[in-house]
Amino acid sequence: MDFDDTLEEASFRAQARTWLTENAPDHEGDHTDDFLDVAKAWQKAKYDAGWACLSWPKEWGGRDATPVEAKIFADEEARYKLPVGPFLIGQGMAAPTMMAYASEEQKARYLPKLASGEEVWCQLFSEPAGGSDLAALRTRSVRDGDDWVVNGQKIWTSGAHYSDLGILVTRSDPSLPKHMGLTYFFLDMRSAGVEVKPIKQISGQSNFNEVYFTDVRIPDNQRLGAVGDGWRVALTTLMNERAAIGGGGGTMNFQTAFDLAGEVDLDGQPAITDRGVRGQLADWYCKEKGLEFTGARSQSALSRGETPGPENSIGKLVAAKQAQDIASFCIELLGMTGVSMDHEELSAYAEAYLGAPGSRIAGGSDEIMLNIIAERVLGLPQDIRVDKGVPFNEVPTGAK
Repeated sequence: MDFDDTLEEASFRAQARTWLTENAPDHEGDHTDDFLDVAKAWQKAKYDAGWACLSWPKEWGGRDATPVEAKIFADEEARYKLPVGPFLIGQGMAAPTMMAYASEEQKARYLPKLASGEEVWCQLFSEPAGGSDLAALRTRSVRDGDDWVVNGQKIWTSGAHYSDLGILVTRSDPSLPKHMGLTYFFLDMRSAGVEVKPIKQISGQSNFNEVYFTDVRIPDNQRLGAVGDGWRVALTTLMNERAAIGGGGGTMNFQTAFDLAGEVDLDGQPAITDRGVRGQLADWYCKEKGLEFTGARSQSALSRGETPGPENSIGKLVAAKQAQDIASFCIELLGMTGVSMDHEELSAYAEAYLGAPGSRIAGGSDEIMLNIIAERVLGLPQDIRVDKGVPFNEVPTGAK
């Protein structure tokens, strides 16, 4: 991949940079009381100006731009602290799945409103008994005429408390092995029988939730993929999820640590002059560049029309841990100042550090990522699975 812009790409970058300079709001991220309103306003501004979801077809709210152009705009937008979090799941995970499996009428109905910021989506995958093993889910869907009746519980559902719609994987046939008998839907989060309970996090935030389903009725025309083929549909979501969250970046990155090390004194000298500090910074710089080049390989695959592959697990594994390590490093440099801004408010570094364990679980835990890399990237033998080929309703669940 050639990392130098062509003349056309350079012109596109200049246009994007100019528009962002003139229009990007002065906002500090996703955690203020009005962040959802600010996020929706920013998304609508991009949409109205033709800068939203650039690589999507125009009829779905995009611009028919190339993947490289979309990446250029994303890189330029990342220079600003903008509240884009509410749309990460919808645009990065739900939308590619809808594009692959929804009807043309559904695409025309839902995708433009997702692109404009009018509707927010969440992802209803993880469950208390399954953890990172999505195929161990127990939420049941039973066919009843033209509807499906859903009962069960999901957990760690980011943004469910403000989402309009959600994508959902259920078990429709427990007599089949766990990767079979799954069926995939999308639903209105205000449907009767849906209950959302925010989870209080150690950082003080409540960004994710428990979601309960009690006799929730979902029309069959909101099913994505064939009955019992939910695992294959879910893989489309998961591959795009790791592409969306595995590229590094964020507020806890090399530049954050580098800048702070130049501002803070250590033993009477700028911290950046310390050999140990410089060595740590060099390590993070190399890892960040590795993430950048791995992302470029994925970008090249997208430009050829290919689906993101398992190599995106590398980015997710490295970036989540590195963000935690950098937050810890910044706290150590600042001492007590790194923990709190005053007696009531956590510093950005402390908040990032306390929230980092969630990032290392979301989208698949570190252990799951390591298995994917070992088996699907390096071609190593699979782990022994005692439940392989066993009907799900016969898999032991503990002492009785």
